[in-house]
Amino acid sequence: MSATLEIRNLHVSVEGKPILRGVNLTVRQGEIHALMGPNGSGKSTLSNTVMGHPAYEVTEGEILFDGVDIVGLEPDERSRLGLFLAFQYPVAIPGVTVANFLRHAINARRKAENPEDKGISIPEFRKLMMEKMETLRMDRSFAGRYLNDGFSGGEKKRAEILQMAVLEPKIAIMDETDSGLDIDALRIVAEGALTLHERIEMGILIITHYQRILNYIRPQVVHIMMDGRIVETGGPELVEHLEEHGYDWLREKQSNGA
Repeated sequence: MSATLEIRNLHVSVEGKPILRGVNLTVRQGEIHALMGPNGSGKSTLSNTVMGHPAYEVTEGEILFDGVDIVGLEPDERSRLGLFLAFQYPVAIPGVTVANFLRHAINARRKAENPEDKGISIPEFRKLMMEKMETLRMDRSFAGRYLNDGFSGGEKKRAEILQMAVLEPKIAIMDETDSGLDIDALRIVAEGALTLHERIEMGILIITHYQRILNYIRPQVVHIMMDGRIVETGGPELVEHLEEHGYDWLREKQSNGA
């Protein structure tokens, strides 16, 4: 049965300052949605809140995953349910290889589900890792490097896609994954995410300012956020309209009470 992420009338504050002011959004497994909007509109606040960042206080509303309100759950519990967040600025972890990080992530998930689980064996994990890297067309040497330490922008984002491939989330939120990428890196990262979407029917919510990543990962639904609310929803043609006209027409529409 397909998973559903449903956000209902979500209000969120940071240090007492209201940021989200009644967001409604539904993403189903297998769908691709894009969330766009000007700087400061609340897009990254939404992604961090969905994944349970403690700095973001939900003051009203619900975040439902398969009908269960997850607002009170810890980030690792949300991850085990099938949610994933690809960060805009992934953190470097010197001394921890990509392979060890991913093996520990798998084992933490398995032990949470069954305390008696002894974890994935090294040969089993190595086989899994190589299969995923082959699918994403990644060099095997990548597994032995320290996570994001000395990585280029493109390599950091590819590491995020590899984490997705290993953990196989039901719905992934990609928070400005295209930020800082050149054209070649953008294409590689986008193709990796699209491969996962097609192979495991992963739902995707892409948060972005720009059209270019949406040329590779075509959304079925596009949402526009302004001032902490989703003010417009449409099909992929909405992206082209934004590219041509910017956000002024939406500001005018809002000021007129439409």
